[in-house]
Amino acid sequence: MKHIADIMLGASLLLLTSCHSHSSADDELRHHHHHHNHAHAGHAAENHTDDSEKTDGDEIVLAPEMAGRFGVATDTVRPAPMAVTIRATGTVLDAPGGSAVVSAPAAGMVRFAAGVAPGARLRAGALVATIDSRGVVGGDAGAAAKAALDAAQRELARLEPLHAERLVTDDVYNAALAACESARAAYSSRADGGRAATPIAGTIISVDVAQGQYVEAGAPLAAVSAAERLVLRVDVAERMRSRLAAVDGVNVRVPGTEQVVALKGRRVVSGPAVSASMPGYVPVYFEFDNDGTIAPGAVVDAWLTEAGSGAPVISLPRTAIAEQQGSHFVYVRLDEDCYRKLPVRLGASDGVRVVVVSGLQGGENVVTSGVTAVRLAETSGVVPEGHSHNH
Repeated sequence: MKHIADIMLGASLLLLTSCHSHSSADDELRHHHHHHNHAHAGHAAENHTDDSEKTDGDEIVLAPEMAGRFGVATDTVRPAPMAVTIRATGTVLDAPGGSAVVSAPAAGMVRFAAGVAPGARLRAGALVATIDSRGVVGGDAGAAAKAALDAAQRELARLEPLHAERLVTDDVYNAALAACESARAAYSSRADGGRAATPIAGTIISVDVAQGQYVEAGAPLAAVSAAERLVLRVDVAERMRSRLAAVDGVNVRVPGTEQVVALKGRRVVSGPAVSASMPGYVPVYFEFDNDGTIAPGAVVDAWLTEAGSGAPVISLPRTAIAEQQGSHFVYVRLDEDCYRKLPVRLGASDGVRVVVVSGLQGGENVVTSGVTAVRLAETSGVVPEGHSHNH
């Protein structure tokens, strides 16, 4: 019996393994895993209710299936050149008369046509939305016009045989005929009263109300730009003039979001007569495709990128950076289900990536997306069965 008990104990110890040993360029990222005794393992099993938990010390456990579900992805840090940038503010310009606003023709509930969204291309006269005026105080103007036309047509039909038999005068008949034509004209003008169409062909650059929202007559529903190309104007401080010859691209933050995109376009060389909007600044222009991402008139954060490459640096996508109370952190994956939070100090950015001045040495496997899921695992505060970490 003792021999059998020894065999069972050995098997149990083999099953209670935790995070596998991980080697990295940073000695501090090495960790060791020890087994729980039977009492602790049994207690942990009773309290194990989540797939993402925090372990003893500063290690974080997130089950691989949960990491996959929440889009956690990692990348190995390697020093590489990053474009030098100039931070500035830009304004998106449109050609005069190149845009139009689609307004509500009546008060009511908005019903957008299929496919109406920023970036969609429309032909002139295409339906953008319909306005449902039923239930609105005053009734449906189109329905009222139709009722008036029906009444005028019935009256004219009643008078026609009487007029033929000279039982009513020409004045009475002509008045009924005029009333019918007037009602028909009024109805035809209102028959499309609930339709909001674009007056120009172009790209939808904004949708200004929600589906099903109540609007008053004349309220803007969407904006359309006829220009296939737009121009971004960036005013750069005069002291940066000597660097502008090397500028060959620009990254911009999409207004109202944290998304930064590289504009697909080219720099437009302006003549010396073009002046900046403010004294002490130099204008730089970029022409780019109008895909509906950025609307004319928008003011954007911009990063002008210089041609060539700078010295190799450690950099990460901005999505990899977590901020807590003014300090910045990244999450390093140690093995299949273990992570650790490391403090970092940040440097320059091109809007898409940011330089890590200190905190990483290269070779670390850093979480680049799904950081929120790892943060939630960090704060869960439960020790999972089979995990014990001593450092």
